Amino acid sequence: MGWLFGDRNTAEPHRYAQTNGDIVSARVIQGDLFESLIPMLISSGYRVVAPTLDEGAIVYDVIDDAADLPIGWTDEQGPASYRSYDRGDDVYFGYSVGPRSLRAFLSPPHLTLLTITRGDTDLAFASDEHEGRAYAFVGVRACDLAALAIQDKVLVESRFVDAAYTSARSRSLVIAVNCSVAGATCFCASMGTGPRCSSGYDLVVTELVRGDAHEFVVESGTDAGADILGALGSREASPSDITDAADVSLATERAISTSMPDVDTYTLLTDNLEHSIWEDIAQRCLSCTNCTLVCPTCFCSTISDFTDLAGKATRTKSWDSCFSLDFSNLHGHPVRTSSSSRYRQWITHKLAYWYDQFGSSGCVGCGRCITWCPVGIDITEEIQRLDSEAQEVPV
Repeated sequence: MGWLFGDRNTAEPHRYAQTNGDIVSARVIQGDLFESLIPMLISSGYRVVAPTLDEGAIVYDVIDDAADLPIGWTDEQGPASYRSYDRGDDVYFGYSVGPRSLRAFLSPPHLTLLTITRGDTDLAFASDEHEGRAYAFVGVRACDLAALAIQDKVLVESRFVDAAYTSARSRSLVIAVNCSVAGATCFCASMGTGPRCSSGYDLVVTELVRGDAHEFVVESGTDAGADILGALGSREASPSDITDAADVSLATERAISTSMPDVDTYTLLTDNLEHSIWEDIAQRCLSCTNCTLVCPTCFCSTISDFTDLAGKATRTKSWDSCFSLDFSNLHGHPVRTSSSSRYRQWITHKLAYWYDQFGSSGCVGCGRCITWCPVGIDITEEIQRLDSEAQEVPV
């Protein structure tokens, strides 16, 4: 594969995604930026993944042209509520995050690990490793950049390395977008993960619409990003351009209405494992696994073996969820038999035990679990309620 912007086949994970977010060399590109950028990426061998409209939702998917982007579309989100609609303009990124995250591409929901075929005299073993496709992720938001950093820590930097994820991640290119719209379920600001992108990108774009002028302020975060920016027609950003770009992020942050309570979630959760709130939540929770399926940091999986009558055996890895009854099976019996215990496990792992394992929270404040929970359970409200009720208990 001939790379236009460096050799991704030999790249180390993170090599092309380290930046402190400082504006070193900002350029301004006219509103047709993506009409030239996306073909450029495809011709360089990347499979471009970007937001697109699919079955009424704005989701990440493979696209072939800038026309596939949801230009002029936005979304409206709330607990157990989502709808997309035409906003009546030509804005490229005037919406919040959808249900699909980047882990669907870097760590697919279903992956074949091994195939064994029986021949006349012996067995043939084939390791069906992940193809290691080179993805160019376009339109990535700050919360998803934070989620990528968490997934890297779990799947690349931990004791047990995920070879498929590592291969795909090392070849990936990240073109991020600073949010201009605050979703009603977003709480990234309170988690310190957004709405402005601060690290983990090759390029970051801020969309500006000023009167009749439609432009993008573009900053490079890596050498690979600088190479791409240099190949595009642009002008140097003026002080007013940089100020206007910063104002977009500031206005978005001020518009965020949801927040994680400012409490010590580790102590709060681990000190209240037998609190009555878990049974109350269980009366509403369907154990449907939606929250774990849309969460950009969840990483649990299960291994399954299949055989057929023709002498072929296959080993696959599939996403799993701590809300599944069989997830905690030990010696043929589940440890967490109740919905209350499974919800408690999910939230305490995400907001408490994750610190023990990986040194950070497992939540990036994207709000997907709130929007896509069928009954509208809000993780921020439950933490607030637990904190309030725990303080009312006499010592």
